[in-house]
Amino acid sequence: MNKLLVVALAVVLAACATVRKVESGSRPVGERMTMTIEGDWNHLDYPGIRPAQIWTMEGVTIDEFLIYSGIRDGQVMHPETPASSQKKNIVFRSNMQIEDVVAMFEGLLTRDGSTFRLISVEPYPFAGGQGFRFEYERIRKVDNVQQRGVGFGAVDRGELFALIYQAPRLTFFPRHKDRVEAIARTVSIR
Repeated sequence: MNKLLVVALAVVLAACATVRKVESGSRPVGERMTMTIEGDWNHLDYPGIRPAQIWTMEGVTIDEFLIYSGIRDGQVMHPETPASSQKKNIVFRSNMQIEDVVAMFEGLLTRDGSTFRLISVEPYPFAGGQGFRFEYERIRKVDNVQQRGVGFGAVDRGELFALIYQAPRLTFFPRHKDRVEAIARTVSIR
């Protein structure tokens, strides 16, 4: 039944989604953030993903690269959808500490009933300033896939900038982790 649900979800999203190829090079993301990528990614746009951009190398049901650029104080992170209508909206606050921001992302990634285990969180130079980096494991509820994830972020002038990459832990996460780490090192904020 779960596999059927994943296929149905993929078909529905495909009907509503637009896909663009993102080629190697320096890319603006949002109004203030720029990053340099190597290798071609696919940028998907579909209802419910805002304020993030979602990119993928292998396909959205396999790997997800979530990019948050300029999330303002009080902004709702992925507003309620019919599937999540029983859940409370998660809001970014500019005075959040690193642990609070990571907990906010945990809340977003477990909204569907998935499980989350934080592996590490540490200060990390990001976007030319002091930011943070965290790693986690997630078991996706819909199909019990064990994922591994890494996130980077910083708050600059009250706005959140973050990258989160997650994929199945045994094959796909190790395949693209170094590529994502390299992108994180190139992020700059104007």
